[in-house]
Amino acid sequence: MHHHIGLSGSTIMSDPEKIPLLFDKDNVSHIEIGEFPSEDSFNYFIELTNKENKTFGLHSPLYRNQSKYDLLEKVNYEPEQAWRQFESEVNYMSKLGAAYILVHFPYFKEEKDIDSAEIIESGLKRLHQLQERYSIPIVCEPKLGLNRSAFGIKALDAFPIEIWDRYGIKLCIDIGDYVLAVGDEAIDYIEKWKKHVKVVHLHNVEFHNDKYIWVPVHPSHENSNSHFKVKNLIYQLSTNSDVFFIFEHTPHTNPTEAFVNEGIDWVKDIIGIIGD
Repeated sequence: MHHHIGLSGSTIMSDPEKIPLLFDKDNVSHIEIGEFPSEDSFNYFIELTNKENKTFGLHSPLYRNQSKYDLLEKVNYEPEQAWRQFESEVNYMSKLGAAYILVHFPYFKEEKDIDSAEIIESGLKRLHQLQERYSIPIVCEPKLGLNRSAFGIKALDAFPIEIWDRYGIKLCIDIGDYVLAVGDEAIDYIEKWKKHVKVVHLHNVEFHNDKYIWVPVHPSHENSNSHFKVKNLIYQLSTNSDVFFIFEHTPHTNPTEAFVNEGIDWVKDIIGIIGD
């Protein structure tokens, strides 16, 4: 099957001075990024994308300190303000020819006694309208809430797939969030939604005191007692065609280029990519 290997702006923390590093790898054909510090830095990124002939997707928000989690409830911004911001981003990315725009959805801060299915469907209707209006794929990424609350991920799991089918919205599975949320059950959660998966965020997890860090996926982790085993998850997520597998680790552990490249080669072998 045809898939794409991508690199996330998280690997450079969207630092404009390091944007050229996203284009250094010949084994990467796609960049996913958001939270630019300025319009100039975004324009610089677009110039490089065109020059290097890479595809790109926007991970909303476009700029730092904008709404990131607020479509269904207020986290930092009122939901209607968040929807206005997101629509402007959808419109802009459509004009620029982005492969997709990705947004955190469904996101709930914490578990609560609500009709989550009704709330999710209300949001889905609006996302579908935007996708139709601007002719660009919208990809939803369910996320952990505050204090690693799994309520959003579990709310999606409980949502009727036959209702989701009506709206034509794709999903992103963040492997790190799923293994933190439900551990070994992640494979079961993913099975239900496989046919809707368009993007996969790839990273493993390392715990440092009371915090956790995204690290590159790597074959050595399959034999480690301090990392999650993700090979089977990656394979299951490759059974659709035309999926973007995005390396979304952060630089906090200073992974070497060789280590990252070994992980990329390992993933390409799992998902059956011969060149890209």
